[in-house]
Amino acid sequence: MEMPDYKKFVDAVAEAGGQPEKAYAALEALTKEIVGVKLFTIMTSDTKEKLSERTYSNMPDAYPVSGTKPYNDTYWSEITLNQKKTFVANTIEDIAEVFDDHELIKSLGCESVINVPIIVDGEVIGTINCLHERGYYTEERVRAAEALKLPGAVCMLLHAQQKKKAC
Repeated sequence: MEMPDYKKFVDAVAEAGGQPEKAYAALEALTKEIVGVKLFTIMTSDTKEKLSERTYSNMPDAYPVSGTKPYNDTYWSEITLNQKKTFVANTIEDIAEVFDDHELIKSLGCESVINVPIIVDGEVIGTINCLHERGYYTEERVRAAEALKLPGAVCMLLHAQQKKKAC
């Protein structure tokens, strides 16, 4: 695999104003380059309060940026939030076992997902959520997605910084 071109992401992060949205969009572009994605969202994760918040979506009509919502304890949360590993489901049937919105996911032409945990200081603070056609997220693509963790952490830290400024 070729080394991803992080320059556009780094430039977007360094740009003043419009953060973290500029960084999120650059992370989406980097994700398309590294692993491929149709539906791309970023969610915060508060593992103590068991809450999440969608902070970015490339399909805001179907998956709008929203307030916080509780997450269910499933094997998804065990893998992604507790074990801090990437969750992979390559069929809509496997997605349906952990996500109630599986019908919406399928209607958007997506039947596979990877949820990449964003880890800072030993805690999962968010997830990068990539959805694509059935069977898309091969072992090679899942390994490649590891390269998204540091840019994802930068986005989450920018998000936290903007929240502080708003208070």
